Amino acid sequence: MNNISAENETSLLVIYTGGTIGMVKDPGTGSLTPIDFNHINEHVPILDKLRYRISHHCFDPPIDSSEVKPAFWQQLATVIGENYSRYDGFVVLHGTDTMSYTASALSFMLENLNKPVILTGSQLPMGVIRSDGRENFLSSLEIAAMQVDGTPLVPEVAIFFENQLFRGNRSTKFNAENFHAFVSENYPVLAEAGVHIRFNHAYIRKPNFRNLRVHSALGEEVAILKLFPGISHAVVASLLHSPGLRGLILETFGAGNAPTDDWFIRELQQAIERGLVICNVTQCKGGAVDMGRYASSLPLERIGVISGYDITTESAVTKLMHLFGQGYDAGKVKELFTLPLRGEITK
Repeated sequence: MNNISAENETSLLVIYTGGTIGMVKDPGTGSLTPIDFNHINEHVPILDKLRYRISHHCFDPPIDSSEVKPAFWQQLATVIGENYSRYDGFVVLHGTDTMSYTASALSFMLENLNKPVILTGSQLPMGVIRSDGRENFLSSLEIAAMQVDGTPLVPEVAIFFENQLFRGNRSTKFNAENFHAFVSENYPVLAEAGVHIRFNHAYIRKPNFRNLRVHSALGEEVAILKLFPGISHAVVASLLHSPGLRGLILETFGAGNAPTDDWFIRELQQAIERGLVICNVTQCKGGAVDMGRYASSLPLERIGVISGYDITTESAVTKLMHLFGQGYDAGKVKELFTLPLRGEITK
């Protein structure tokens, strides 16, 4: 870890995990290569004007976000935990494809988080003239450093992208090409950056001033079943009988609706009786599951499928992994899944 600048006492740790934001063109070959963070000021000269003490930690080798696995989340949470007392805030540079999964996972793994952990990335490399990376990076640093009366302004895991700050476990990547790549349909943005950064203070989690607890254990025995018209008995049965499966995210239609075929309901019911936890999450980017609102969701409620309310799929997957990682049985997992542990659902 090396200091980039040290003009006052505000200290930030930049964690580069990989992704487009940390790439520059090699002058010799023209191909994209990772930035040498020892010389980051050459690519972002304005860093010299920031009045923070900025250090960095780089994953070696950098990881493409499509290669992210739970072991990566464990490594990242450990880095934050080991450095927690040394820094006022953290900025994580991450590829956009799975950023919402990582932000969601960190929100559950970092219990009693009282400092900012701001994830950001870019659609174009930092070393490209039109890159969105520089502004995302600089604004993330500024937000991570902001305090009010010595207390961090955003003491939670968040994503900053294209002038908006999202709660991490409420975010979803929805566009692969536009700079406006993320949405948070079921929760207001935490801040918007224009000439000034305007915070929606009422929607930002408040610090509890308890000691950080890093929950590194994760249960990976989780799967997603996305329903579609014509889904076959064989496909559903094959997934439900996967060896070792403990939790299933059932992506349903609209407000939690699903086919009512006898075979479909029977397969789900038998899986639940075997101890499988099945969570009902809507395929829609916005809105919530409301089991019982329509007749097509009543059978799911009757057999013991639990509601995910307005949780995102990314958050549902990582929340199940977190709960299973704590060693809870199916009954306790069901109970805790329906509660807002880190502001991930509205009830």
